[in-house]
Amino acid sequence: MRDVTAPVPLTLEAVTIAIGGRPLFAPLSLTVPPGGVVTIKGASGSGKSTLLSHLCGTLAPDFTATGRASLGDSPLDGLPPEHRRMGILFQDDLLFPHLSVGGNLAFGLPAGLDRAERAGRIATALEEAGMVGFEARDPATLSGGQRARVACLRTLLAEPRALLLDEPFSKLDTALRGRFRAFVFEHARARALPTLLVTHDPSDAEAAGGPVIDLEFA
Repeated sequence: MRDVTAPVPLTLEAVTIAIGGRPLFAPLSLTVPPGGVVTIKGASGSGKSTLLSHLCGTLAPDFTATGRASLGDSPLDGLPPEHRRMGILFQDDLLFPHLSVGGNLAFGLPAGLDRAERAGRIATALEEAGMVGFEARDPATLSGGQRARVACLRTLLAEPRALLLDEPFSKLDTALRGRFRAFVFEHARARALPTLLVTHDPSDAEAAGGPVIDLEFA
């Protein structure tokens, strides 16, 4: 059965991250509504990717975080990564080379589905991506755009409640970048996912269409 959890906002209240007692950026507060996109910009080393790691629950032990992050009324702080329901896309697609396209997509599916349901969800995802019949393909045979779409769909098949984008468009050429960016935003909005985008490219922020926040050094 599909997850029918009501959409909720992603909220940060005075969140900051420090290393060796030194904050990376000034306390950050924001709310990303369901289906909305907020863009975080900042210089290299300002803590953009580290912020996303914190939200995912994968912050390296050298760092400490303060403030509050929540999905709806549910605090994220202290939860293990697998219980946070945060989907994330990186610069690299990170597909598993030893698995087929279908196997990569299956990796993202929730536990407890029977074989027919799993196959049906994978087939539907590939149809959405314009990749019908690609289940058995080796990821190494895919184009850059196809690999990016598979990575996005694998994340969405896990039924996250929010989406984090860590410059996932930066390694694509200009034409492909625009198409994949539209693909990601369209699917995030269709699922009413609050989406937090980290980028250094003004065109990404423009395409996102939401507020843009400059991460300031503390």
